[in-house]
Amino acid sequence: MAVHENPGILLYPRLRKSPYFYASREHGVKSYSVYNHTYHPRHYGDPVAEYWHLLKAVTLWDVGVERQIEISGPDAFDFVNMMVPRDLNKCAVGQCKYVFITAPDGGIINDPVLLRLEKNRFWLSLADSDAGLWAQGLAHGLGKNVTIREIDVAPVQIQGPKAKGVMADLFGEKILQMPYYFMTETRLGDMRVVVSRTGYTSELGYEIYLYDATRNGIKLWNTVLEAGKPHDLRVIGPCHIRRIEGGILAFGCDIWYDTNPFEVDMGYRWMVDLDQQADFTGKEALKRIKKEGPKRKLVGVEIDGPRLGSFVDNTMVDMFPVTKDGTRIGSVTSACYSPRLEKNIGFAMLPTEHAALDRRYEIETPHGKASARTVEKPFIDPGKEIPKGNS
Repeated sequence: MAVHENPGILLYPRLRKSPYFYASREHGVKSYSVYNHTYHPRHYGDPVAEYWHLLKAVTLWDVGVERQIEISGPDAFDFVNMMVPRDLNKCAVGQCKYVFITAPDGGIINDPVLLRLEKNRFWLSLADSDAGLWAQGLAHGLGKNVTIREIDVAPVQIQGPKAKGVMADLFGEKILQMPYYFMTETRLGDMRVVVSRTGYTSELGYEIYLYDATRNGIKLWNTVLEAGKPHDLRVIGPCHIRRIEGGILAFGCDIWYDTNPFEVDMGYRWMVDLDQQADFTGKEALKRIKKEGPKRKLVGVEIDGPRLGSFVDNTMVDMFPVTKDGTRIGSVTSACYSPRLEKNIGFAMLPTEHAALDRRYEIETPHGKASARTVEKPFIDPGKEIPKGNS
């Protein structure tokens, strides 16, 4: 029997729909995936054209799949500080942090953006795993006085060099004073929102978190569209070409429960603060892993051969095997063709002894065997000057 290379995805009640589902599909979604049990638009026909529009103008994304888990109550700070290996004493009210939620063995359960709205009120903007259930179980086991619930809040992302113009038109010039990875509560007409200087692009961008999103989702969507018209705003899906260029990880392929923070080698030592007072979950395991050294490492790779796809076009169904002298030693976890760099790039999880820079390996791609070389990641803007607004 013939294999259908591009099967459709069933639309039916069992899977959740974001508050922006019916608005975002009107722009011609060509491909969905399922993320946090929710339909997620992946692209609108041409992921490469979407990539260039993100780099040159401004884009709007439906990211209502980022479920918001709110943790509040008298023990909220102490509890959240035990969930993550970052020292949240260094996270002010009104600040955001990219964090790992770690398991007792040091594995990564989720890598959300954390927003601290009050002294004892936090949001976890989840990647694709049921970390809210983990939080409930952990709180029960520790006997902490906290309330943990999924709230009716859903974000959209406004990303690209012209994002500031759209945001100023929506909220006034004052919004542009917000520093990178900070947030503010405000209103957009009669809609209550939180705005943050965050995004999944390594480009300049913002996220708007909408309260009462089930009721107001389409209204917010149309309000942003109208404000974006003078700035050439276009609706796109999450741009994985740009996130790979920028060294941003995707939960489920680049990281998983059996992956620890030292293996992904983010380069941010403060992501795992082993000197802090808090006895966070996984601390002893991570101390041991750091002392012994990680057994694997996620590295950048440049891959020869014909152009790979955009990661969201059904061309990377499985991870690509990495071989040395005919023996498989690891996997390429994410890969794409970068139009700007004019080369194939990606991430590979390799044994530490094979993870040094400028090593050559063979990779099994959809086009056949190809030579690959290990390189530094991220591939573009390692200092994150672009999203900070310094470039």
